[in-house]
Amino acid sequence: MEELKECPACSGTSFTPYLTCQDQLVSQKQFAIQQCSTCQLLFTNPRPTAAEIGSYYKSDTYISHDDTQKGLVDTVYRTVRSYALNQKESWIRSMNGGVGALLDYGCGTGAFIRECQEKGWTITGFEPDADARRLAAERTSQKILKDSSELQSLANLDVITLWHVLEHVADLHETLAMLANSLRSGGHLVVAVPNPASKDAAIYGSNWAAYDVPRHLYHFTPDVLTGLIETYGLKLQKRLPMRFDAYYIAMLSTKHRDGKINYGESVINGLRSNKAAARTGNYSSLTYVFRK
Repeated sequence: MEELKECPACSGTSFTPYLTCQDQLVSQKQFAIQQCSTCQLLFTNPRPTAAEIGSYYKSDTYISHDDTQKGLVDTVYRTVRSYALNQKESWIRSMNGGVGALLDYGCGTGAFIRECQEKGWTITGFEPDADARRLAAERTSQKILKDSSELQSLANLDVITLWHVLEHVADLHETLAMLANSLRSGGHLVVAVPNPASKDAAIYGSNWAAYDVPRHLYHFTPDVLTGLIETYGLKLQKRLPMRFDAYYIAMLSTKHRDGKINYGESVINGLRSNKAAARTGNYSSLTYVFRK
């Protein structure tokens, strides 16, 4: 395990305990989340080393790296994803003023880049996980990049997307600097992450499934994420709600807490979370759009 002595965002050295959560997916171990006293970033600490972290993704139930369909939760996830893929492509095309050059950083099994490919985008996918990368390559009939060094030559991209990816990235500053440099002037960086300031996070506490320790190295609140990314010459344009996530995360959270899903409670708490977020903007997950 790696114990961080400096904040990954601001290099501050004073942390306070925030929460302790269990890895429900693979190891069943407890992991601490700490908060930086300077910039307020929440981060998992200690965390697995680069050599260890891959083993924490090896589960048939880790949906973004697996194309199997098992049970009602997977079915719900994939049904919503099918709708969301078309919606995401449509609004990034509108945002960009048409199709263009797109990098999906952390493309998983390639569902999103395949959707964009079919609509006429010039796509590049990046995925470090070998199994997911193989599925993405099969889906797109295109090489999927696996190493950050392969991204250095990318330039003048119109759009870069990170769909629930930035929370997994070990080196925040190196990654964000590289992505910002790869965008053309006027290009857009689109980042979707869970929001620990949401109502459903408050309801479920340490059982909130979107903490997903230790795979989620960071837990970004809106102000912290915005401040971090704007240091790279990008300006926040808008924040978009991901309303379905409140229901899906509530289902997983009840399973974490009780060992089985409480569907009725999940619907009620999903509604509660979205109702609260309509006033505060703190949806269970948010998509942030930054412009260079």
